[in-house]
Amino acid sequence: MAAQYGAHEVMEVHEVLSDTVDGINQFQLYRPHTRDQQLRSILDKQLRFMTQEYNNMVQAINQRGMSQAVPYRTVRNANPVYGLDNPGSLTPNTSLDDMDDRDVASGMLGCHKASATMRMVAALECADPELRRMIQQGAINCSEQAYEVWQYMNQKGYYQVPTMKEMTTSTMMNTYSSANIGVGQHQYQ
Repeated sequence: MAAQYGAHEVMEVHEVLSDTVDGINQFQLYRPHTRDQQLRSILDKQLRFMTQEYNNMVQAINQRGMSQAVPYRTVRNANPVYGLDNPGSLTPNTSLDDMDDRDVASGMLGCHKASATMRMVAALECADPELRRMIQQGAINCSEQAYEVWQYMNQKGYYQVPTMKEMTTSTMMNTYSSANIGVGQHQYQ
């Protein structure tokens, strides 16, 4: 990278690319442990996308020709299942042979959550508007991939969504009301 990038940008891009390499490697480690065809399909699709996104970012920074970041497309076909239904206890596996689809999906989800956070923080440190947009799109892509995995986990009962009593939910949700601050009423300097 030439001096056309700031020090923060260079370090953040380095962190994002290193994280992306680690994520790709992590997903490759999961593949042999994936039994469910639906999960394997999600993993393969996301692995291809992550690799293409990595290659696009490397090409963009090396050639200083930013290309439009490609959004991740997922089918949203599931309605979330709310409530707990006899969730099983979780303990660490005693052997690599114990790894199952729930473990793989949970690892994928954690990877995307961490990467989304890292990329959004990285984007906040970018002065170059094209680089900033590319990394922001990467954060959105990780969020979309996380949601795709979460939907799978929720439908399989691996990720259950606890709820509160209706009275508690209603009280919490109705705590806030609209503000009525008109333009020009306050002087901000």
